[in-house]
Amino acid sequence: MKSYLGNYQRTIEKTLEKITKEKIIQRIWQKDHTVWRKEPAEISDRLGWLDCREVTRKSLDEINLFVEEILNEGFTQALLMGMGGSSLTPEVFRMTFGIKNGYLDLHVIDSTHPEAVLEYERTLYPTKTLYIVSTKSGGTIETMSFMKYYFTSVSKIMGQEKAAQHFIAITDPGSGLEETAKNLNFRKIFLSDPNIGGRFSALSLFGIVPAALAGVDINKLFDESKKMIGECESNELSENTSVLLGSIIGTLTAEGIDKLTLIISPRLKYFGGWLEQLIAESTGKDRKGILPVDLEPLVPVNEYGSDRIFIYIKISGDNYFDKKVVEIKGAGFVVLELELKNIYELGAEFFRWEFATAIAGYVLDVQPFDQPDVESTKVAARTMMTEFQLKGKLPELKPDFESDGMKIYCESKVENLDNVFPSFLAECKKSKNYVSIQAYLKPDEKIWQMLQQLRLKILNEYNVATTLGYGPRFLHSTGQLHKGDSGNGFFIQLFSDFSEDAGIPEIAGDSASSISFRTLIKAQTLGDRQALMDNHRKVLSIELGMNVIHSLEKLIQSSY
Repeated sequence: MKSYLGNYQRTIEKTLEKITKEKIIQRIWQKDHTVWRKEPAEISDRLGWLDCREVTRKSLDEINLFVEEILNEGFTQALLMGMGGSSLTPEVFRMTFGIKNGYLDLHVIDSTHPEAVLEYERTLYPTKTLYIVSTKSGGTIETMSFMKYYFTSVSKIMGQEKAAQHFIAITDPGSGLEETAKNLNFRKIFLSDPNIGGRFSALSLFGIVPAALAGVDINKLFDESKKMIGECESNELSENTSVLLGSIIGTLTAEGIDKLTLIISPRLKYFGGWLEQLIAESTGKDRKGILPVDLEPLVPVNEYGSDRIFIYIKISGDNYFDKKVVEIKGAGFVVLELELKNIYELGAEFFRWEFATAIAGYVLDVQPFDQPDVESTKVAARTMMTEFQLKGKLPELKPDFESDGMKIYCESKVENLDNVFPSFLAECKKSKNYVSIQAYLKPDEKIWQMLQQLRLKILNEYNVATTLGYGPRFLHSTGQLHKGDSGNGFFIQLFSDFSEDAGIPEIAGDSASSISFRTLIKAQTLGDRQALMDNHRKVLSIELGMNVIHSLEKLIQSSY
């Protein structure tokens, strides 16, 4: 690792001295919960990731035999249903390694937008598709809704008995999904180590089974990770990049430099989404937090605030961002550089950052393995859905302003469309603030690029860090930080009406439904809005109407 630490060298050295004095590295490997808290709750039963290499390796033969069986039967596609750690790691593998000839074309769904759900139903061939239901708890509402919908859909085509042979589960022992999968006679149930939290599960069965099905050489992946795990055990700090990373990031965050801006080689760029969840959900609590800034458009260095630290992750031979990184260093920002020799070093990179995050939690005095504020959004969403079941409709918000098919909901005064963002962001020009764009829209490349344009305009005008995520995906990622950090975020919710809908079966295999994906995503949108407001966050909600593209164009064109 290369590092440029500017004026913070001595401050970081003090942190490292404390880590050495308190024997933090040894204590973490001994699974000593007192590194973070006096009580073991949600720590002692969350440290299985330290053993993931050896534990998961025991299942490699079983996984490889299963992959061979699936390929021999002519399967060509896979659809993984998951949220958070269960979906992000498989997505990294699929998008980084691509489609290996002869293996499964792996798709991942983590959007409850009805048009996204319907798109996979229409484009995949059930007779050639393996459906992977992946959830640690076995009760994640999004994942189980996907499962019930697709199991019912496939059963209509080939009958329930044959449909079951196209479904597998990855879950914890004793979970609700394990019981459901047994009752429905799923083809295979993979039971992962229950002592691994979701966002630390990259090298567990949750990440490795989908990777193997997509053609990743999982034996090679684990061989590459061996050296990194040994490095993380070293008390020689100059050789332990994980400890150095966690110490530097944690120390600077405590100094107010808490916007961890990721610059990643194009080949590896999807790694940032996984890293974003790991760091944000692990550290964003107790009115503290490290904000990962992923896929933000690059701008001139004078537009970056003093609260930025930059992480440059590159693959050997790719110099795409080298010139920009030199410029950033020249402006005096702290920059940490990591270089991977090949894409199989991703296995090592997952572990490096897991250990670094555990160290950063210690430095910041936060408990990195729980997520206390994630539940608040779930509770609010459940309240909305209960109201729907009782009254037949969700709570209705009264718009503060309407224009060109859009409805604006905010606490600030809005006189016209050009005034929406200046009014909401009037107090945003402060170095510690950030703007989070939350898109409860169908994931789509054109929409993503337009959202990036909107993000860039905000960044150019207000010079604050910006983040962008699809809902409800981010609720299982950065959502914890949004409610648990020090409260410097400005949140822009974007949602739309729907041209289509899809009912969620009450029971897998039976079409009877009392709620739809349209209702679910709207309840999640309203629930998160309420949870943010309950935590005294600043929220601007914009309903884009039916024509999302047209409305986004209007927002991008509006004055700032």
